[in-house]
Amino acid sequence: MRVADRIRSKLEAAFSPVRLSVIDDSERHKGHAGHRPEGETHFNVEIVSAAFAGLGRVERQRKVYAALAEELAGPVHALSVAARTPEEDRA
Repeated sequence: MRVADRIRSKLEAAFSPVRLSVIDDSERHKGHAGHRPEGETHFNVEIVSAAFAGLGRVERQRKVYAALAEELAGPVHALSVAARTPEEDRA
């Protein structure tokens, strides 16, 4: 299974998002630390879930990082996270 698919699967299971975008941004990081020719090292994630209600930005990111701990310990070098509630996404 591709890394992007594993990220998507784990985030869907952990947060039941109403919207989820997982973008492999590895191509933009050629020559940077952690880049591999086959890609799947740098990702941008946008996730909208009611599970983030009442949590601050840092706590939301920590929860996403915890759900993806295996990927962050291995193939993923960098992960950018934008985590919002459905109410914030409508604003």
